[in-house]
Amino acid sequence: MYREIRRSAYHLADPTAPWTEDYRVLRFPEHWQSTLLALHNHGRPEGERHRSLPTRNLDTALQTLAPEVIVRPRARLPVDGGTVPSEDFWLYVPADAPDPLPGRAGGQVFNAWLRTLVPRRGEQDPELRALVLRCSDELTGTPLGWESAPKVDLLGAPPSDGGAAAPEPRQFQLATDALARRIRALGPYPFEGGELRFQALPRGSRDQGAELMSQPLCRTIKRKEWWFSITLNISLHTVPFEPRPRLHLHWGVRRWATHPRSASGRLPLPYGRSTTVHLRPKIPWLPGVPATERGALARLRRDRASDGFTWAENDPAGILHQLSVVGRFPVPDRLLADPADWIGDGPGVRAAVVHSNHMGVHEVGPGLMPHQRSQLTAWAEAALPPGVVRLPDLVRGRGRGIGAPANRRPKPVGEPAKKAEEVRVALARRRALAVLAERTELTTEPDVERAYVTARLLWRTSELRRHAIREFAKTLGLDGDGGADALSDQDFDDARPGRPAVLEWRSPELVVRLRCLPLIRGLGDRLVLDPSITRKGERTARALAVRRRELDTWLRADGADRSRPSLALVEIAHRTTFREAGTDPKFASRLGCADAGVLTQFVVTPSGERRIANADTVEHRARQAWLDGFRQLGVRVLPEHTLGDSLPAGLQYAALWMVKRRKDGPTRLPRHLPVAVLVTPLLEGEGLCVVRGWDDDTRTWIPYPHFLLGLVKKAEVNSSALDDPGSGGTAQNAPRITAKMRRSNLSEQRKETARFLQRMLHSLRSQPTVLLTHAQNSRSHWPWLQDRQVEPDTVKIGHAPRGGIDDELRLVRIRGRAGRETAQWWGLAEPGKAHGQPAGFWSTPSGGGEDRPVGERVFYSSTERPGTFAVSPALDRLAARVNAAGNLTSQAGTGAWNPTLTEIAVLGCHADPDAGPLPLRTPDEPNAIALAMHQLRMAPDYPVALSLPLPLHLAGLAQAYVLPTVAAEDEEAETVDGEGASTRSDQGNESSPDEPEPDELGAPVLEAEAETPGWSASR
Repeated sequence: MYREIRRSAYHLADPTAPWTEDYRVLRFPEHWQSTLLALHNHGRPEGERHRSLPTRNLDTALQTLAPEVIVRPRARLPVDGGTVPSEDFWLYVPADAPDPLPGRAGGQVFNAWLRTLVPRRGEQDPELRALVLRCSDELTGTPLGWESAPKVDLLGAPPSDGGAAAPEPRQFQLATDALARRIRALGPYPFEGGELRFQALPRGSRDQGAELMSQPLCRTIKRKEWWFSITLNISLHTVPFEPRPRLHLHWGVRRWATHPRSASGRLPLPYGRSTTVHLRPKIPWLPGVPATERGALARLRRDRASDGFTWAENDPAGILHQLSVVGRFPVPDRLLADPADWIGDGPGVRAAVVHSNHMGVHEVGPGLMPHQRSQLTAWAEAALPPGVVRLPDLVRGRGRGIGAPANRRPKPVGEPAKKAEEVRVALARRRALAVLAERTELTTEPDVERAYVTARLLWRTSELRRHAIREFAKTLGLDGDGGADALSDQDFDDARPGRPAVLEWRSPELVVRLRCLPLIRGLGDRLVLDPSITRKGERTARALAVRRRELDTWLRADGADRSRPSLALVEIAHRTTFREAGTDPKFASRLGCADAGVLTQFVVTPSGERRIANADTVEHRARQAWLDGFRQLGVRVLPEHTLGDSLPAGLQYAALWMVKRRKDGPTRLPRHLPVAVLVTPLLEGEGLCVVRGWDDDTRTWIPYPHFLLGLVKKAEVNSSALDDPGSGGTAQNAPRITAKMRRSNLSEQRKETARFLQRMLHSLRSQPTVLLTHAQNSRSHWPWLQDRQVEPDTVKIGHAPRGGIDDELRLVRIRGRAGRETAQWWGLAEPGKAHGQPAGFWSTPSGGGEDRPVGERVFYSSTERPGTFAVSPALDRLAARVNAAGNLTSQAGTGAWNPTLTEIAVLGCHADPDAGPLPLRTPDEPNAIALAMHQLRMAPDYPVALSLPLPLHLAGLAQAYVLPTVAAEDEEAETVDGEGASTRSDQGNESSPDEPEPDELGAPVLEAEAETPGWSASR
């Protein structure tokens, strides 16, 4: 068993010995503001005028064109939680680097940017043309006044009041860029059969971190050539109560699209989104500019006018196309028709199109396994500057083995044991349903002996109907088919609301009825958009409302009752069937069913190339869908902790989650809503618990099914907001959202969140409770969760002064890998063996060099990999070897999978026995609280571990009833580093929300339809 794990994370060994670098710096020429802003606002109505220059495109172009330049955003006051450094600048260049913009180069770049500021309308206006000439003279006539900035501290940071490091904003770019330059200076990374040569990629002025990428590598898999590159992301992070910031190295794989579809003759770019292209010049972009290996990022989008593709407007590609003297520049149609011709060596600009899963299968496997990560990291560590060292290795913390909960059952061995376990689990599931039928009023009919539970099957295909009926009975351990054999296919086809095809099973615990209804009259088909409605947002909203009413009426005619929640398994076509934006019916179906009091679980019928190939797959999908549906009803098994008296008796768990509506959801209405879930252990039976949700209207905790259905009213479409630009209004009639408006909106939502927290927390004062929060999800709306703001054992809500936490409350914050905020890691093996992926609860060893103002409060959790994912930790993505037959082979086609190292920070507890009004109570042990959170990830009724503790997982699932189903859009997105960490299970993917390639990097998967942790190859 692995005893230690190592992280690719680094900090200063001695905070008093800083790491400094010398720079030349340039301030933004603020005297440009008035003239250029007058040009940009020329002809605009008063309400649409900009108050400051849009410099982001210029910043990106400079980062691309000028080697070694680091571009900072123009200084502005932060919304909260930070200070503007006394000396920050616009451009930074290492002191020993040559002039990045010599001679006329700077004027060329600025003039190219100037063209992006000219309004489209009125281009023939003489006044506008004169203004353009005046602006051009001002830009080219201004000499660049570089200054010297010696000994800039890159990692030194003052501590916050809570003891966490508070780096200056510029350090997030400068430190990571400096380390990236040192790594590039190492030269190529050698491997068996070749070497990796890394180049820097441009980062925007608001992108924190640096990225290196190797040259494209080609491997022949299944008689075709497939291309990929190795990536290294470097980022700077902080940790609660830790006074030193730390650098993270994250390795990954970026795959390139090189195989056009035979039908269209070009790459199948996703609909409704742009696609990232990496551009690489053979010689400098501009004459006189020093040579650079830094590439450029550009985006291709669909051109509606020509039905072809074009470079995104004002993208770096647009500026580069105007300036480039390096030879032929990629023409979009040619690039998409023959991408392989552009990816390798050749004349002019080289180009590589980023692959996304929307494009189909890529035979190169995603990610890197731990042993190869460790080799790459060891090579990069040679570039660490003096005084920067790796963080201490983590050791196993409290608990035995992997820290499993008390009620986790060993995996049965042998067929008899497996069958016995299936019977036991099914019995427990029936008993839980019977208890819930009484507690949450799930029953639909009275019965003097047993409770009734009714479910519905809304089907489209007879194949799935048969499998769904069989798996329904199997999941609950029910004998027989409920009478299905006595019904013909015609009986099922003729079923209608009020006279469905009813199947019934009776057991000693309860009576179960399944009402089978075919989705007729297009209820399961695409939404019908009214072409007479011009605005996209209104068209979608109207179609959604129509389908919602139709389903509500249809189910009520079948006896659905909102006061008695029930479950429906709904068959739906794969979303690729709904090519036209706004026609996917899933969200409308969920809302319509919920209006009638029916919880929904969707099962997808793939079509075309995704068609289900065998019955086993159909059975698996139907089984997992029913299991997820029962969990929505509240059939849950709570992991029981092993801490005994180290935790208070009767401890319950509350979880806060911010439900977020994105602008690209079907309703197009951005909104943030706090929700909370409370899980209370029951005395009846092993692991039984009551799950409730907070109803902020009645200020009470209500049963989980009622809570989910009650959230539907939060998803109402406000017709007055249909003209909002996020709702799909056109650019011509939509008001512009300014930074001030965004800050005002965030401030108001923080106030709403504070009021929600005050009411919800007040209800928890009577019983010992751990409140679980999620760093990346909630800290924007509850700023107290931010590293530099939080102070140990205190809490601050809204504008109220901070104070000690309530007597019965403990506050825990969970942090996942999003934003690369937790480091990559591996288990340390014995010499000569491959490093692995051990599961366990981890802590810093005593005397590990951590100088905290409080005792250890930050711990880490890792979980076992799925049994179905049998890939060696020693998988080598790079090496190409000659096998015994004399053929060149590699392991590039095998996918990698890595569990995320989840951070558990005990922000507030009662560890001091002399503090507070109850000095005689047993003090809390932070490591015991953290271990309980680790155990909450291993729910016995899930086949594999969750990426979040169970209460947070349940709170996150609630957003499916408020949000558009954004996860359906992201679940096939490409990620690059093989980290598993979705909200549903530790087998999915989670990646940074602020990465520059959303078509390649997936977003967190948070939808109830995908709740079951059925594994997928992580990226």
